[in-house]
Amino acid sequence: MLSEHTISTVQLTIPALEEHGVTLTSRFYERMFEYNPEVMPFFNPANQKAGRQQKALAAAIVAYAKNIENLEVLTNAVELISQKHVSLMVKREHYPIVGSNLLGAISDVLGEAATDDVLTAWGEAYNFLADILATREEAIVSDNLKLNGGWSGFKDFTVSKKREESSVITSFYLTPVDGKDLPDFLPGQYITLRLPTAEGSTTMRNYSLSDSPNRDHFRISVKREDGIDGPHTKGHASNLLHSEITQGDTIEVGPPCGEFFLDDQDDTNEIVLLAGGVGITPLYAMLKTELASERKRPVAFIHACLNPNTQAFKSEIDALEKSHTRLTTHNRYSDIRSEILAEGTSSGFVDVDLIQRSCNILAAKFYICGPSGFMSAMEDILLTSGVSADQIRSEAFGPKT
Repeated sequence: MLSEHTISTVQLTIPALEEHGVTLTSRFYERMFEYNPEVMPFFNPANQKAGRQQKALAAAIVAYAKNIENLEVLTNAVELISQKHVSLMVKREHYPIVGSNLLGAISDVLGEAATDDVLTAWGEAYNFLADILATREEAIVSDNLKLNGGWSGFKDFTVSKKREESSVITSFYLTPVDGKDLPDFLPGQYITLRLPTAEGSTTMRNYSLSDSPNRDHFRISVKREDGIDGPHTKGHASNLLHSEITQGDTIEVGPPCGEFFLDDQDDTNEIVLLAGGVGITPLYAMLKTELASERKRPVAFIHACLNPNTQAFKSEIDALEKSHTRLTTHNRYSDIRSEILAEGTSSGFVDVDLIQRSCNILAAKFYICGPSGFMSAMEDILLTSGVSADQIRSEAFGPKT
């Protein structure tokens, strides 16, 4: 356990971290990429350029400092980070690289305030957390290996099929080259693809599995990021997959990971799946898995997107609604005239009225996935309506703050 002196010293740095957190984490990444360029493939350059990774790490450091006396509060965050690290093949030996550069950044940014006492305390606090994370990550890897068909590291898969789902989303069916069965995964989880870069190195991306588990293939459904929407950067990986990867090509794939998945233990509460844009991918896997089960709970599926042209899986979900009386669906389009909409669709943004018409809002469990603005809006609506936080689960695409 951490000493009282270490805890109190870390707590004394909270005001400085709140004021200079993003400056500190920006300096941290600058240092690490300069002194340890071998770790660059672990990071998404688009998130770095947009500042999302820096903000997420700054928030995590402050949260750790504020809860250092009660780390149980951070259990969910530790699980999220550990699953992400396993998906990217982070190992215990990588933690000293992060630690040395983090302490260097603290010294650079805080200057004289970064006394020997402060640096020693943060070194001890970092190593304590690093051991918690590395231990959990090693357990996840061990559990994955115990699954029928499980593996660790990257494995070669063939793109057995490529199917256009909408004007911006394409599905990729991935079959293991060795022909072995695939492990079951929890609906909502993701896999990692390791892809080449123009500079001759590699980069990794997580993509949600967009179908229910089966033995012979994985399916991911990827939105092409064109970089024309304000600050968003053109996505290297998504454009590579859409434009250059073809049927028959081989791709390196990591095993399924993630802590956002369907709770199949509760057979009483109804569930509501709130999807924004391509955030439909893990929720569609949940939907198919849920409806294939023998559970009887009602399911509401609400999909918010620009218009039908950009919408994936609409015909499949319509067919599921016709064959399962416990499923109700609604499509809300933000970029279309209301007078041309069919039954079960409407224009505008998802609001409390739509959610309340779709379910018993205080009794349901909610699963949310989509752009950060969509997820924040949905969580705000639910919490202000009296929904408790433990009734809400969400998945962020990109760094979660």
